[in-house]
Amino acid sequence: MTEQVFTLPDLGEGLTEAQIVEWKVKEGDTVSVDQLVVEVETAKALVEVPIPFAGRVVALHGQPGTTLVVGDPLITVAAPAGEADGSGAPDTPATDSGSGAVLIGYGTDGDGAASRRRRRAGSHPAAGRPPVPAPALASAESSQQAVRVISPVVRALAGRHDIDVASLVSSGPGRVLRRADVETAIAAMAPKPADGTHDADLRIPLSGIRKTIADKMTISHREIPRATTWVDVDATGLIEARKAINAAVGADDKISLLALLARLAVAALTRYPELNATVDAQRGEIIQYAHVNLGIAAQTARGLMVPVVERADTLDTIELGRQLTEITALARDGKLPPARMTGGTFTLNNYGVLGSDGATPLINHPEAAILGIGRIIDKPWVFEGQLAIRKVAQLSMTFDHRVCDGGSSGGFLRLFADYVEKPIVALGWL
Repeated sequence: MTEQVFTLPDLGEGLTEAQIVEWKVKEGDTVSVDQLVVEVETAKALVEVPIPFAGRVVALHGQPGTTLVVGDPLITVAAPAGEADGSGAPDTPATDSGSGAVLIGYGTDGDGAASRRRRRAGSHPAAGRPPVPAPALASAESSQQAVRVISPVVRALAGRHDIDVASLVSSGPGRVLRRADVETAIAAMAPKPADGTHDADLRIPLSGIRKTIADKMTISHREIPRATTWVDVDATGLIEARKAINAAVGADDKISLLALLARLAVAALTRYPELNATVDAQRGEIIQYAHVNLGIAAQTARGLMVPVVERADTLDTIELGRQLTEITALARDGKLPPARMTGGTFTLNNYGVLGSDGATPLINHPEAAILGIGRIIDKPWVFEGQLAIRKVAQLSMTFDHRVCDGGSSGGFLRLFADYVEKPIVALGWL
C-alpha cells in the first residue's frame, strides 16, 4: 500500500502555526475523504481539520499540546490496496472529487512545502516517553465514572504538561474537569525546595490566543499615542426604546441592548468619520475608511476576542442585531473563523457586562478609536429640573491623538451620548 503524508495546511489569515488540541482518530483507524481528523488551536480560533484522502491511519505526527508549523507532517495514511497508481508515488489529494472541505494549502505542490523554512514553537514529546503521573488521581471507585472535558483550553493545558485527564478527579459538578483541576495537578508535579517550606510557583505558557492578545496589546500601548475622554449618560431612554422596538417586532427580530448601542455608535461615526480610521506610519498618511467594520470586544473562555461585523453602516438595527448574536456566540464557542476577527475599523467594548462602571480600554491596533460602555445602574439624576432615579451609565472613548484632537473625540462621544438619551428620536431620522 502507498503511504500519503498529509501536512498541516495553511489555515489562512497569515497564520503560520497551530497547536494540536485533540485527535479525532487513532493509528489503525480507517478514514474517508473530508473526515475531520484533528482539532487544532491557532492564534485566532479552534479549527477542525479534514483530511483530503482516504485510507488507514499509519502515524499521528504529534501529541496534544504539540505546536506544528504549516507544512509539517500531520498524519500519515496508507491508501487501500489497489488504489495506488503503481508508480510508487502517493495519490493526489482528492480535491477534484467533490470534496467540499478543502482548506488553503491543500494540493500537490509538495516540493514547495518541503522547502519552506520551518520554525517550531514547541517540540514533540520524546518517543515512548511515559506520561508524567499526576496528583489528584482518581480512586478505583471514582475512575469508573470518567471525567468530562468540555473546554479545549483544559485539554490543551493538560496536554502541554503530559497529564492524562482521565487520571484526574473533577472538583466541579457533573464530573466536568475544570482548568483549576489541571493547574492544581501541575502545581503538585513541580519540584519542591529542599527545605519544603514553599510551594513552587505555577508557570503557565504564554501561547495561543493569550500570546496573540499580549502581543497586540503591547503593540497598541507602544505605538499609539492615545488619550481617553468620558461622560456620564442617562440611559433610561435606551432601555425604554429597546422595549418599544421589541414590542413592535416579531419574536425572531427582537434586538439586544448591544445591538442598539452598536447601531447608535455606527450612526455617530458617520458624523465623525475621522475616528473610523488608521495611521499608515510608513507612508505618513491617515486612512479614513469608506465603511464601518465594527468590532465587538467579547470575553470568552479563551480570552478577549474581537469578532467583526463587516459594513455595519449598511445594516439596519435588526440585521445588525442578528449578525452580532451570531458572531458573539461563535466566538464564545471557539468556532469563529479567523477571517471574521480581522479587518475591523472601530471597536465597541461593552465592559458593563463584566460589572465595571468605567475603564480606559486600549485601542484595538491598528484602529484609531474604541468606545467603551459601563454597566447601567440606578442613580440619582436631575431630569427635567427634578431629582429622580434614572438608569445611568458611563461612556469612555480612547482615541489615537494622531488622527484627531479632543474636539472630534469629544464631539463624537457627546453625540453618541445624545443618541443614547434619545434613541427613538435618533433612529427616526438616521
